Amino acid sequence: MSDFGTFILGFGFNLLVAFLVVRFIYYPTTQNKRYVFTFLAFNTVIYFVLNFLTSVEIGVGVGFGLFAIFSILRYRTDPIPIREETYLFIIVALPVMNSAGANADIWPQLVVANIVILLIMLVLEKEWGFHYEASKRIVYEKIDLIRPDHRAELMADLQQRTGLKINRISIGKVDFLRDVADLKIYYDDESQEDWLNNAEPEVVVVSKEDANGLTNL
Repeated sequence: MSDFGTFILGFGFNLLVAFLVVRFIYYPTTQNKRYVFTFLAFNTVIYFVLNFLTSVEIGVGVGFGLFAIFSILRYRTDPIPIREETYLFIIVALPVMNSAGANADIWPQLVVANIVILLIMLVLEKEWGFHYEASKRIVYEKIDLIRPDHRAELMADLQQRTGLKINRISIGKVDFLRDVADLKIYYDDESQEDWLNNAEPEVVVVSKEDANGLTNL
């Protein structure tokens, strides 16, 4: 196969794998279109850059150096969450692997490696065989209910307010001057808590007094 044919085939294969990861594994779970643009743009540009670098005298060392720069890139005004950073690393690593593999003409190993990556990401994202427990921090005003003998009432009140089926509660800092306590609730990570998933920062204020104060600011 000619160099141009290898280039086109390698690019198409790399873009197809990246598209499958982003469109059918990442996007159905998060529905976040901002990172779809970032992932596919990074993947495409890095593949082209590495392919061109390996085709000239500069060599593959500069390509891997560029990959290292991209892999530690952070957006100062919008930090990337851990989940998206993991996907970004995979999206950045794919063109490096696929570009090197296509130029070395090791297509069987390359296809197997990409399929394995797809399968692993799919299994982890779909949570097959895994049970995850999510958590949220809460500023709570009914500090009389944090006593051990009122634990059932505390659980019932929090479940009624949040609409979540809470598994357990841990009590953190207690402020008797403001009559509030920092709690952390743990619950099954299911679709029932999607309305809380994108809360930033991860604090839910359930105090009526605090909520009224916030609306008057």
